[in-house]
Amino acid sequence: MLKTLKDEIIQGKLITKDEALLLIDSPLDELCLYANQIREYFCGNAFDMCTIINGKSGRCSEDCKYCAQSAHYCTKIDEYPLLDSDTILEQAHYNDQRGVLRYSIVTSGKALNDIEIDDVCKTIQRIKKETNVKVCVSFGLLNAQQFAKIKKYGVERVHNNLETSRNNFSNVCTTHTFDDKVKAIKSAQSVGLNVCSGGIMGLGETMEDRIDLALSVRELGVQSIPINMLNPIPNTPYADNSILTNDEMCRIVAIFRFINPKSFIRLAGGRGLLEDFGKRCFQSGANAVISGDMLTTSGISIEKDMNMIKSLGFEVKLFNE
Repeated sequence: MLKTLKDEIIQGKLITKDEALLLIDSPLDELCLYANQIREYFCGNAFDMCTIINGKSGRCSEDCKYCAQSAHYCTKIDEYPLLDSDTILEQAHYNDQRGVLRYSIVTSGKALNDIEIDDVCKTIQRIKKETNVKVCVSFGLLNAQQFAKIKKYGVERVHNNLETSRNNFSNVCTTHTFDDKVKAIKSAQSVGLNVCSGGIMGLGETMEDRIDLALSVRELGVQSIPINMLNPIPNTPYADNSILTNDEMCRIVAIFRFINPKSFIRLAGGRGLLEDFGKRCFQSGANAVISGDMLTTSGISIEKDMNMIKSLGFEVKLFNE
């Protein structure tokens, strides 16, 4: 069944939810092998690497149960307003010098306000002028006018995770909705921005929830799909959640590849909890990564990631979306 499904996907088929559900109990080694073959057919050896900077930290009004930056939980992280231009630019230069092609500015809060957007647009202009990196941002639930402004100043891709399935979303967050996320994604797309959207695994969701999430990002036409692995943060509601195993993450990645054959599937937060830092997942259909530190947790260095990526036969390059 797996080989037949893989062959049909290579011939252009998009699998149904019922077919995806069959992958939950399929032999893991075969599933990962065929997922990787789908990746090779549609994406070749191209590998998309990005880094992020925590451009504004903490004091977030939203109650996402996994997040150290929510003002609803006492997690004792560093809190600060929007970083100054020089600090953000310095990190952009650092990444540019190490061969990173995408650099994302991520800010806490439901959405940046217009004054903050004006300030960060000036920084984006400097990044575009002084470095070769492509600029991505994660500024929350902006409207179409705000998205149009950041595009004008050089942003090419917007990140906005759906986080989990529509069915499970209200269990994770109550201060905004799944539809709020979808509306923001469609607003970004309406002004010509590419979108990066995926979710976090280990929030108490089922495998069916994960499949529903993969189908939702496919329906939205998303070509960059981050798969985060929950890193349980003390004093958040998910502090005692179990950490996913490498086998579980490989199965999730492979299923996402079967559902989204042409997308770049990106290992993101929590990857440092895996003993091999994601190597098996990169042999199971994943072909993108967030390197360096995450927002409030440490990650894997750019140098280590570059060495692993090259050892697996990948080449860091930009791709056409």
